[in-house]
Amino acid sequence: MKLIRYGDRGQEKMGVQIDDKRYDVSAFGGDYDERFFAENGLERLAEFVSANTGKLIEIDPDTRLGSPIARPSKLVCIGLNYKDHAEETGAALPEEPIIFMKSTTALNGPSDAIMLPKDSVKTDWEVEFCVVMGKEASYVEETEAMDYVAGYLLHNDVSERAYQLERGGTWDKGKGCDTFAPLGPFLVTQDEIPDINNIKLWLKVNGKIQQSGNTSNLIFSVAELIAYTSKFMTLLPGDVISTGTPAGVGLGMKPAVYLAAGDVVELGADYLGEQRQEVVAYHRK
Repeated sequence: MKLIRYGDRGQEKMGVQIDDKRYDVSAFGGDYDERFFAENGLERLAEFVSANTGKLIEIDPDTRLGSPIARPSKLVCIGLNYKDHAEETGAALPEEPIIFMKSTTALNGPSDAIMLPKDSVKTDWEVEFCVVMGKEASYVEETEAMDYVAGYLLHNDVSERAYQLERGGTWDKGKGCDTFAPLGPFLVTQDEIPDINNIKLWLKVNGKIQQSGNTSNLIFSVAELIAYTSKFMTLLPGDVISTGTPAGVGLGMKPAVYLAAGDVVELGADYLGEQRQEVVAYHRK
């Protein structure tokens, strides 16, 4: 099953994607949030969709999509989790997963514009595979970690490198700016992906391929990341873990290349769909 949220920002409704068509399921009630996942929402929604086959209203394909997840309690990110990405940035391979947090106010729809922060000159791109939690997880064993998963989605971990690396402190300052977490277009449930350890990811800037990777090259697997992260914080239903990016970011180029207003970023992954964002200059919302 593929979950979508659609409509104007802040007023998104629940929907599902079946094959290539999108349908409204707002009559189910609620939203794709912590309560939905905690209360067996996926199974109940599947029953609702089955019971209403042929009755669901189709959504106009041109309708805006929002983040498939209503604002989660946490958006946890993993740094330097592909060997080739660590090497291109000149960083040592991590002995343990590197954890940083991305603000939930950075959430963006998959085709919403990326807004450059005020005075930014080093905004970068990062295609990533994300896991969404389906149950509360604390001190989870790696062998049981996948039992806590609701599904997966695509993320562009947009990053302002000067804020991240040149302003002191943690990476978070360069990661949580408004519009810096486009998610979607949909959340796909576990049963629709045969092997999460063999997912191809790609990203283009202005039509040119910059990133081409595969989750088979993750340093720390999804199960390892869930178990590890749950030792430091309780993961709640609907929380997102973004598993890292492969090589090909602007920071790794010689000389480095960054996004400018007018650029177009496209990205995608097997089973997770595609995103497209136009880059715009800073402006007040």
